[in-house]
Amino acid sequence: MSYSHLDAYSRRLRRAQEAVATGEGWPDGPRHLISASWKRSMEAGVDIETDAAPLIYDHAQIDDVRETHPLRPLLPLLTQTLASLAYQNAHVMIVTDGAGRVLWRDGDRAVMRVADRIGLAAGHLWAESSVGTNGIGTALTTQRPVHVYSEEHLMRVLHVWSCSGAPITDPDSGALLGCVDVSGTAPSLHPATVALVAATSRLAEAELALRMHERDQRLRRRYEALRGRPGMLLSSTGRVLAGDPSGSIGERVLLAEPGKRMVLRDGRVALLEPFVDGYLLHALSTIAAPPTLGLSLLGDGPPTATMGGRRLPLSLRHAEILALLALHPRGLTAEQLTFHLYGDDGNPVTIRAEIHRLRAQLGGAVGAKPYHLTAPIEADFLQVRRLLSVNDPASVARSYSGALLPRSESPEIRRERDELEVQVRACLLRHGSPDDLWTYAQTPNGRDDRHILERLSASLPASDPRAAAAHIRLHTD
Repeated sequence: MSYSHLDAYSRRLRRAQEAVATGEGWPDGPRHLISASWKRSMEAGVDIETDAAPLIYDHAQIDDVRETHPLRPLLPLLTQTLASLAYQNAHVMIVTDGAGRVLWRDGDRAVMRVADRIGLAAGHLWAESSVGTNGIGTALTTQRPVHVYSEEHLMRVLHVWSCSGAPITDPDSGALLGCVDVSGTAPSLHPATVALVAATSRLAEAELALRMHERDQRLRRRYEALRGRPGMLLSSTGRVLAGDPSGSIGERVLLAEPGKRMVLRDGRVALLEPFVDGYLLHALSTIAAPPTLGLSLLGDGPPTATMGGRRLPLSLRHAEILALLALHPRGLTAEQLTFHLYGDDGNPVTIRAEIHRLRAQLGGAVGAKPYHLTAPIEADFLQVRRLLSVNDPASVARSYSGALLPRSESPEIRRERDELEVQVRACLLRHGSPDDLWTYAQTPNGRDDRHILERLSASLPASDPRAAAAHIRLHTD
């Protein structure tokens, strides 16, 4: 892009940012990736007049954090690849953890002194929710390489900077380990820098994968030296390395505490035993029915899953994916899931990464090609649908604790949520007893539902405290 085009783009960005700051709406000025980041940042309460990133780790803490971080062994590789670019072009190279906290920095000394003023230094937090749109935080949020130019930053103090960042993901666990970033004063940082930064992150991930395979091989050799090869061999993160030739327990096992019994995907009960740097898994019983996946997705409480006797909190995105898979028992491709979650603006790469993390959490409960649920499913919203089909208003009222994933903006989830709410309300208004109507009136949507409250006031005796409560709600503005 020429300097004249950059100047025009900068002017458009400044006008767009003024519109956002004054609440005039979301203009068309920035590209989609940036406007989406601005929205997330403003919803997180980022102040565009903030002058520096917050300090999280002081000098007394940072060394201990660095020492134990999984990217520490890769620091020479990252530095060798990017530090010379930073020195030659008056840039600074940054390596953060998965939350966006700066752990290491290298580059031009003069630029690093300027970077100190905005907290682009060790111990400071560059998450998107803290400092708004930036090459580190936005790369971590979107889990893709990102170049952020000058006025594309939301904080005004960053308008003299441009940055290119790329996330680094652990090939073993699927966890987000950190971000590698090159930053410089705008417009000195060429947008093509992001390609080099992305290549560096892939190089780091390849090195992590190589080290993982070497650890696996050492562990397998120790396992093969055991007489009789007892049990199944797992890595420290639960990947199945040996002892399950049929693949009946899947590629990964959700680890329990060593010494405690756990239920495998194929229904067997097993015992976990530490072994070198991994685990041995001993099956204790014959194959039984696979464990049921339970989903609690109704109401304002946090969504949760239960499986094999374990209760697992779910992120909103994971809850949305599981709800969609439960609604489509034949399965969905990554592209179909993306459309159901984001509409036309989604990226299947993001969905594949989320599925990878979800499978690590739930073991073999999520199958692939297409993505589908392999375990029997018991979901609270599906139970309500079944009760509606047999016209059981009392059970509907007891089972319906509120809207399906009320914070979800997924087009498909919204349709299911609205349809379920309408059907529940219609069932109770037609066939529900006063007790059923009162139960529904305790849900967020039912609390101020005028028709429900009027029916309660008319059907309950005047001496019933619920009638008085309904009357008060009716006449409260």
